[in-house]
Amino acid sequence: MKKGMKIGMILGLLALILLPELVAAQTTLDVGLSYVTSTGLPTGDIRTTIATIINVAMGLLGVVAVVIILVGGFKWMTAMGNEENVKTAKKLIFQGVIGLVIILSAYAIANFVLTNIINATSQQ
Repeated sequence: MKKGMKIGMILGLLALILLPELVAAQTTLDVGLSYVTSTGLPTGDIRTTIATIINVAMGLLGVVAVVIILVGGFKWMTAMGNEENVKTAKKLIFQGVIGLVIILSAYAIANFVLTNIINATSQQ
């Protein structure tokens, strides 16, 4: 019984794997590319689209880090000599600078990797 069940499962899996190939060989496969061009969506390379998304995300994170540094500076300027507020402001500025260094490093690494992937996979 168990051996028959194993054989049945193997045959079922093979049928699931091979059946789409047999059907696709008989008909033309419409993946909707003509629909994409009619909607006005870009038809550019997906690698450049991903690179653009990463660059925009890194830019937004850089803006957030700069805002954190500015908030820390504002808190320091308005601390009026209160040591606790000055400590909090210094901590904010330090954390913002560390975040900015991490974001710039990630941007440089991502830019290097994406540029090399695009250059290596593009037809020349």
